[in-house]
Formats: sequence, C-alpha cells, structure tokens
Amino acid sequence: MSRDPGLASWLQLTLTPGLGAAALRGLLKQFGLPEQVLAAKRPQLERHASAAAIDALHSEEVAREVQRALDWLDASGHSVVTLADGAYPRLLLETADPPALLYCAGRAELLNQPALAVVGSRNATAQGERNAESFARAFSEQGLTIVSGLALGIDAAAHRGGLAGAGSTVAVLGTGIDRIYPPGNRALAEEISRRGLLVSEFALGTPALAHNFPRRNRVISGLAQGCLVVEAALASGSLTTARAAAEQGREVFAVPGSIHSPLSKGCHALIKSGAKLAESAEDVLAELTAFRRTGFASTAVMRSAEGAAAAEPDSPLLVHMGYEPVDVDALCARAGLPAERVSAELLRLELAGRVAALPGGLYQRLN
Repeated sequence: MSRDPGLASWLQLTLTPGLGAAALRGLLKQFGLPEQVLAAKRPQLERHASAAAIDALHSEEVAREVQRALDWLDASGHSVVTLADGAYPRLLLETADPPALLYCAGRAELLNQPALAVVGSRNATAQGERNAESFARAFSEQGLTIVSGLALGIDAAAHRGGLAGAGSTVAVLGTGIDRIYPPGNRALAEEISRRGLLVSEFALGTPALAHNFPRRNRVISGLAQGCLVVEAALASGSLTTARAAAEQGREVFAVPGSIHSPLSKGCHALIKSGAKLAESAEDVLAELTAFRRTGFASTAVMRSAEGAAAAEPDSPLLVHMGYEPVDVDALCARAGLPAERVSAELLRLELAGRVAALPGGLYQRLN
C-alpha cells in the first residue's frame, strides 16, 4: 500500500518535544500543511513555539522517532490517520481539541462508523461487568461500534460485548499503541487489533502516565454519538469522559444502581445533572433515535445506504411503514409493538440506510 509522502512531516511535528497541541494548531493555522511549517524560517516559528521546541524540530532524536514510527507502519494492519486525511473521524474533527494524528492497529474504517462510548469503573462489580457486556453486545448487534478505554472492569466488558456483534469495538489507549496498559488486558487488546481497532494519539513507547488518560477520555467521547456510564464512583475517571461527551454535544446515559453502593454514586450524580437514565439497551437506542432527529445526525457519518441496504435483510416493520412519512405512535399501532421495540428497530434501519428520520418525529422508508 502506498504511503502518504507528507506523513513523515506530520510525524516530525507531533514527535517534537515541547511542541504542544495548542502550538501545533497555531503553526498549522499560520503556515498550512506540516511541510510548509518545516520550511518556515526560525523568526516565523518563534511566534508560535518555544526556542527549545524549535531547536528540537530538526534534531537527530526526532528523526530517529520518525523513522521508528515509519518502521512500525510497515506491519500489517498498522496505519496513521492525520487531520488532513479523508479517513480522519469526522465526529472527532468537530471537537475543540482533535489530535493531530491517530496511530491505528486494526480496522481503521471503524473510526467513521456510528458509535457509542461505554465506560465505567475499573473496580467493577460482577453485575456491572455483566451489564456492560450485555448492553454493548446489544448495541453492537444493532450496528453501533463500541468505544472504550481498554481499562479493567467495565471497559474490558464493553469491548467483549462489542466484539460479539457486527459493530465491533474501538479501544482508545492512554499509552503508545505499542504499550498495552494494563498488561492484564493484553490478550483482549490483541483480539481487538485483529477484529476491531486500537487507537492512540501518543507516540510509540509512551508509558502509562496519569496526565494522558484525561486526554484519552476526550477521544473516547469524541468518536461516539453518545456515552453510557455503567458503574462509577464519584471520583471515577469515567465521569471525565461523560463531562467531555456533554461538552462535545453528545448525549450522556447512566445506569442506576443501589443507593448503598459507592459504584452507583457517580451514575446517580450524572442522572441528577441531566444524564438519561438507562435501565436497558432499548432505553439508550430510543434516546439516540430521538437525539439524532433533533439535528445531531447531520454531523454523524453513516454507512453507505446503498451498500448497507443491499446486505440488510428486510424488517417486518418496513411492511407497516409504507412509503409515506409516519410517526412512532402510528407504527406501534400498525405493528402491535411497544414503543421501545419500534424505536430500537427504527434506529437499526436508519443505521442501515433503510429509513430516514424527518423533522417532527417522522420516519420515511427509503427502499
């Protein structure tokens, strides 16, 4: 596979010590593509970057790290997606602080599939892990890719559920993509790299550093249409993912639990602050359908309607729709099904390109 000739320049900028995200964005805004940044004179660069960063920009150390990344790219399934790449996830591109590039191992096309983040406590209960896995499996079976952070507990259970369905899963790492953390999830990470996708914005070899995980969390939420928190204490890092999701305009969901459990406190706090209570996967699917009708769907990247429709089996609900716009209540009456079932099936059909959501809560069959 041919490699983008400009990729080395992107790597050179992002691997330069002291050149932070804000400075990098300033340089790109001022000069354009990385090749133009690298060709700029020092006085021009000094307006946006520190003297130490400019000194390091063309250093042998950075050149070695660039070559290391290029060598890593030679392995099967490895890729790097930059801000200038058409494959860059569009939902993430619309956030306030998108990474300049993403290291990917596995199915990079999952970056632009409809997705839901599922996160929670590392010290989860057995019931919490069962809930996370069953919710994630249900979402994945409906075509949603499950995004999480590869942590122990809820994250790992969510990834397993995602792998069990057609939507698969994306694991966003807080380390370099060649450094799996925690080590106990190595086998799961290898399975995800084969059947799903591992993603990191951090340079190869980056260890598990505490300050990198909040940055990872805003990528988890940024890749998804919504965020479900299954179990979380009040001090859980999962709440930073939920906050990032809300700031990015995503819908936030939380699974309630016992009032006596510390691992329910974070979820209850989210619900009190406006997150949607989720007792079942159908609750989330129904809310996502309504949320998408309000205009969010215009920013989501949906699968090709023609290709998906050709592979999608007919749904009994389509028989009751006809080709005129119809609302959920009318479909419930025609099909004799509860609103939760109808909403979930409508979302599946919409993801498959069989149905379009219209203003006013209406749906229309497309084919």
